[in-house]
Amino acid sequence: MKLKKLTISAMLVAVAVVLSSFSIPIGPSRCFPIQHMVNVLAAVFLGPVYGVSMAFCTALIRNLLGTGSLLAFPGSMVGAFVSAMIFKYTRSKIGAYLGEVIGTGILGGMLCYPIASMMMGQKAALFTFVGPFLASTLCGTVIAAVIITALYKSKAVRLIEEYID
Repeated sequence: MKLKKLTISAMLVAVAVVLSSFSIPIGPSRCFPIQHMVNVLAAVFLGPVYGVSMAFCTALIRNLLGTGSLLAFPGSMVGAFVSAMIFKYTRSKIGAYLGEVIGTGILGGMLCYPIASMMMGQKAALFTFVGPFLASTLCGTVIAAVIITALYKSKAVRLIEEYID
């Protein structure tokens, strides 16, 4: 592991943990977009190993602090993986955004079903978590897209990539 990538990963994990209580009201529910924003940033700048590791560390720390749930593991890790893999092989920012939404919102939401049923003792339907996960991941992905677009337009991406490599 490169020390610079590890340092950036640690900083993004800290951002995700500290800002995890930030929410945006959407209709009758609230979405928590920060983890998803961090997933997309990691996908574009750090890659799949760092993205999935960061999602795991964030979920673990939040659970240890009592501010997260077991459902954070499959949702965030799958989203980070799909987003980063799509970006790695296509270099498409839109692909990374779609990967986060599909990975977290749909696949991660569906993977929460067995965890909620078996490990948490909650009765739930297969698609119970898809709606809330989609709301959060859409908001987080839009925030990440705004940040990434600004970084590309200002040419700061070149500096970031030079620093990381």
